[in-house]
Amino acid sequence: MNSGLQFNNLSVSVNSKQILHTITLSLKPGTVHALMGPNGSGKSSLAYTAIGHPRYEVQQGTICLNGVDITALSPDKRAQQQLFVAFQYPQALPGINVFSFLKETHRAFTGQQLPLEQLRIQVLEHFDTVGLDRSFLDRSVNEGFSGGEKKRFEMVQLLLHKPAVAILDEIDSGLDVDALKSVAQALQKVRAENRSMCILLITHYQRILDYCTPDFVHILADGVIARSGTAALVHEIEAKGYDAYRTREL
Repeated sequence: MNSGLQFNNLSVSVNSKQILHTITLSLKPGTVHALMGPNGSGKSSLAYTAIGHPRYEVQQGTICLNGVDITALSPDKRAQQQLFVAFQYPQALPGINVFSFLKETHRAFTGQQLPLEQLRIQVLEHFDTVGLDRSFLDRSVNEGFSGGEKKRFEMVQLLLHKPAVAILDEIDSGLDVDALKSVAQALQKVRAENRSMCILLITHYQRILDYCTPDFVHILADGVIARSGTAALVHEIEAKGYDAYRTREL
């Protein structure tokens, strides 16, 4: 059953300091949500909490994925429940071959062991979609990759694994126009091929949303959801700036 992702009255702390306050969001299958806000508002913290990073301690509330409470699950178990998170700063894995990495992560996500040649063909097709040179297949994961290449590789993983829920943390940051278009094209393709997938786009800026119009927009300011609305809210943010939505004294 794919019932999407729910954050229910979620409060989170890091080193005993509360950083997220009673967050409630419901991402239904087939919808795109944009989470916007200034630096330090807690956007990336929500992504890390969703995937189960041990530094982020849930003080209250729950996280439910496809009807299953995953709040206490380890990150690998959450991934097996079809949750994919693309982080703002993907880590390099020296010595870990890209194709071997994709083979193992695909098996973990889908429970399937595709024939190697079939998997290779799929991966190379996804490389072409995002504009990543095929030679990257034989390199170490993210080692020596530029910022744009790392983001393109995140999109390769999204295209390959086809999760039920995808959280993309500033997938547009640091990209030039060509790289942004490649990432946006991959996002459009994965949506077209997986109509039930729900996506949470975490971003500062409007530009990625010009290519992928969200169904809902949420403003996170000072660790709370300060406002939710339709895509029209993006233009309101552009006009007013984020300071208009701050709820706490800084």
